[in-house]
Amino acid sequence: MEKFILTDELGRLSKWLRILGYDTVVEKDRALLAMKSLREDRIILTRDSKMSRFTGVRIVKIESDFVEEQLAQVIKELNLQVEKERLFSLCVICDEVLSYVGKEAVKDKVPEHVYNSQKIFMKCPKCSKVYWQGSHWELVKKFLDKFRIP
Repeated sequence: MEKFILTDELGRLSKWLRILGYDTVVEKDRALLAMKSLREDRIILTRDSKMSRFTGVRIVKIESDFVEEQLAQVIKELNLQVEKERLFSLCVICDEVLSYVGKEAVKDKVPEHVYNSQKIFMKCPKCSKVYWQGSHWELVKKFLDKFRIP
């Protein structure tokens, strides 16, 4: 499975790659990108045309300013396979693998209507953000339908 390192202007793309289940980090320090890419076996995604000077690392120059087009480019260029079971498996903030938690454990951490209407919750072990299958799941499905991803 591919892993990515993105330059900091691609923050929205990093969240979408994490939603799809791809290990994705953002690096603000351009000097560290190539070294981290090689050390961690990550593909560099950037809008910066000067990044092509690095040799020996895999770089994809992202052409568009729009996240939908950016994601479409990455999926097409790298022939990414989006697997339904990997969706929402990573924290969109920290890139950590989410863990299932019991409903009682999140009672004071989610809105009451969410607690009452949802059965399954996941939590990030690093930042403690709680996730559930709310309306955002449908938005993601609609977004992915544009790419004909089941």
